[in-house]
Amino acid sequence: MQGKHVDESYLDLLEHLMKNGVIKTDRTGTGTKGILGYQMRFNLADGFPLLTTKKVPIKSIIHELLWFMRGDTNLKYLADNNVHIWDEWPYKSYLIRNNITVPTSGSEEWNTGIKEFIEKIKTDEQFAKDYGNLGPIYGYQWRNWPTPNGGHIDQLKNVIEQIKKSPDSRRLIVSAWNVADIDEMAKAGLPPCHCLFQFYVADGKLSCQLYQRSCDTFLGVPFNIASYALLTMIVAQICGLKAGEFVWTGGDVHLYSNHLEQVKLQLSRRSDIRPMPTMKINPNKMGLEDFTIEDFELVDYNPHDSIKAPIAV
Repeated sequence: MQGKHVDESYLDLLEHLMKNGVIKTDRTGTGTKGILGYQMRFNLADGFPLLTTKKVPIKSIIHELLWFMRGDTNLKYLADNNVHIWDEWPYKSYLIRNNITVPTSGSEEWNTGIKEFIEKIKTDEQFAKDYGNLGPIYGYQWRNWPTPNGGHIDQLKNVIEQIKKSPDSRRLIVSAWNVADIDEMAKAGLPPCHCLFQFYVADGKLSCQLYQRSCDTFLGVPFNIASYALLTMIVAQICGLKAGEFVWTGGDVHLYSNHLEQVKLQLSRRSDIRPMPTMKINPNKMGLEDFTIEDFELVDYNPHDSIKAPIAV
């Protein structure tokens, strides 16, 4: 059964937040307008759920996902591939660790400093080791969850084996919310927003539900939908299944107060929602570590212009 277009579902969420969101303070000092609890479903047979009412950077999405899948947590891979979605948190951590005054985010001093920081991550191996590691975040928890006896669990590899052997299991879960590591994660940035995801097999199709505890709806959610939809497609291919649904479930779903004008602009494009693109994946790749950026091709993506907005750190 054909589902709603990704833009229709997403714009419905934006309108709901604008109309019904509760104004609250937040950790960043920016302020938010939000709700508790929301869900969207996307049938992956209808097309790849990448927004068309604003351009979403697909190469950044793929590189970040590959980074997670490999268990990497150092910024260098992303910096080397011109992906800057994680830059702010390690830069701020670097300043604090070295007793340097943190400039206002988005200021000329901030922008100059973060560019210099990223360039040093790319060119100075020791600096990248000292300041580029974001701590035990997603990739680490997915592939190297620590055990009390000093061992590690490869959750992603294990869940793929479980899907193949016991597809009807209700334990097809990968968790990033490791309570013992929350404080350590916060030192380098913030605890994981994507707490856990669960796979589900029916009629030869693999579906996935993500629970996201904290949802930056304007900047983060479009990115997250595409990322986990792609993960579902990759895992389905590895397991010899077709891709089914991706179900996005949000906890604290919010708009930052400095994103509201951008939201209005995107909502004005509802009358010109364009067809969803198609994502092609190299069918010869069957291992988690085998995929590279060249194995993905986004076809027929014709979005509106991107809409810039500041990141709250």
